[in-house]
Amino acid sequence: MRIRKIIIAKVKLPFKCEFSHSLRKRLWVNNIAVILLGENDRVLGAGEGAPRSYVTGETPETAEKDILYLINRKVFPFDLECVEQIWALIDELPVGKEMNASICALEMALLDALARYENRQLIDYFSKACFSDTIFYGAAIPLGNEEVVEMACERIKALGISKIKLKLGHDYSHNHTLCEIVKRIFSEGYDLKVDANGAWGLETGEGHLELLNRYNVRLLEQPMSPDDHDIIKLSRKALERGIELMADESACTLDDLVAINGTGCYQVINIRMSKCGGFRRSMNMIDYCRKTGMKYQIGCQLGESGLLSAAGRTLSLLSNDALYYDGSYDNLLLAHNITGRDVSFDYSGKARALNSPGLGVDIDMERVKGLAERVLTIDV
Repeated sequence: MRIRKIIIAKVKLPFKCEFSHSLRKRLWVNNIAVILLGENDRVLGAGEGAPRSYVTGETPETAEKDILYLINRKVFPFDLECVEQIWALIDELPVGKEMNASICALEMALLDALARYENRQLIDYFSKACFSDTIFYGAAIPLGNEEVVEMACERIKALGISKIKLKLGHDYSHNHTLCEIVKRIFSEGYDLKVDANGAWGLETGEGHLELLNRYNVRLLEQPMSPDDHDIIKLSRKALERGIELMADESACTLDDLVAINGTGCYQVINIRMSKCGGFRRSMNMIDYCRKTGMKYQIGCQLGESGLLSAAGRTLSLLSNDALYYDGSYDNLLLAHNITGRDVSFDYSGKARALNSPGLGVDIDMERVKGLAERVLTIDV
């Protein structure tokens, strides 16, 4: 199979309503789509990255440059014949996080193209030792006023979802109110974790531990920024209360996991496709977690299109030992998508394999054109 053209599109994906956390207020996101074309401009495969400056330091502009750098590597498989060519490209790249969204988008497009060419599902290229044919996604509640959080809770409850992530901010009193709303609406039988998105310092974190205990929170995600060394002190005090910490922005690479395992400051790792650099790198991180006994979940970036949702679905189905699954929020969050197929989960968060060649979804080029803020076409 010969790749004739590569399209890099910066797409703006609008939300149905505002989604906020302690670092950002969002009405839309900018993601990067990579589309591989063959003879007569036929779409061979497509991939997506979600560059976020506060996660890996990437922006849509740097991602475009990095993708150009990647396709100019000597080992880039313009004549794509086997999956080993894709792994060879990924494995020779620098191990840092600086290109992870770009690597994710390009690797995904190559895998999608190869699987379609061979009439296989993407999942066939990976070990099925931890495969599950069904998973159950959780749902996230944005940081907002009481009315916003109450509406989100009611909607999630109506969907039959019991695994919930609540976004918290700096203010203790407001956070207390949000936790009380969750308890009142869900009453019982729910599993609550909270995410501070690195907004707390040591004093704020310690001040919230009693509150988290009171509302039976047993998992606290990224309470402090990745460069705050007081995380070790907070981790010790949290564990004394039976609360584990989950690393998100602090865990973007395999080297990050090795460092975390050495300090013991986090007990759980959030694996997200774009943040971690696609399938190859994400699977390497998951394998490390399994070997060392570290716990992990499969997460997602806010505002993924159907491409990343489909990729996350595959990764989730390969990970029956994950604690939680977040993703496939397409129809719940996005006002417009770039895929023809809706990848949203079913009632109670239930989701299964998409059972179509490649990623299981088709990119809609007309939608890409309508949502693209910039399109770059490379003739090979």
